Amino acid sequence: MKRFKLLFLAIVLLLGFAGCEKKSPTEMRDVHWDRDMCERCKMVVSDRHHAVQVINTANGRSYMYDDIGCVVLWFDDEKIDWAPKAKIWITDIKTGKWIDARTALYDTHNITPMAYGFGAHETNSTIKAGEEIIDFAEVSRRIFKIEANKNRKAY
Repeated sequence: MKRFKLLFLAIVLLLGFAGCEKKSPTEMRDVHWDRDMCERCKMVVSDRHHAVQVINTANGRSYMYDDIGCVVLWFDDEKIDWAPKAKIWITDIKTGKWIDARTALYDTHNITPMAYGFGAHETNSTIKAGEEIIDFAEVSRRIFKIEANKNRKAY
């Protein structure tokens, strides 16, 4: 009987430690489509071809967005000092697969939730011939330019 109790205790402890496995600080979190809200604009995230998830690699906290434009502007608006180290996942516009937003390729003529128009692609093979292809840094520059033009027109 004593042997059985020791065996049972060992199994419980082993399962307990296995359940405490930590997720990688850059690993995707579960998305609750049509329930998660964009951190910046507070719209519900439902478009599976333009969604973005940002992960703070220091603490593992994740943030959802409905458009890459919201991510870029949120980093700036909120003065996010960990932005350069953030892991940014975006859905491929063709497949819906989550890809690294910093290494993705972008085309520029799409209908997106917040009308920034940038669609992410894992490879350039899914971008139509003749379409402009830009990188994440250029997407960021253009988003700031779009916002500056919006603000100028508002006055």
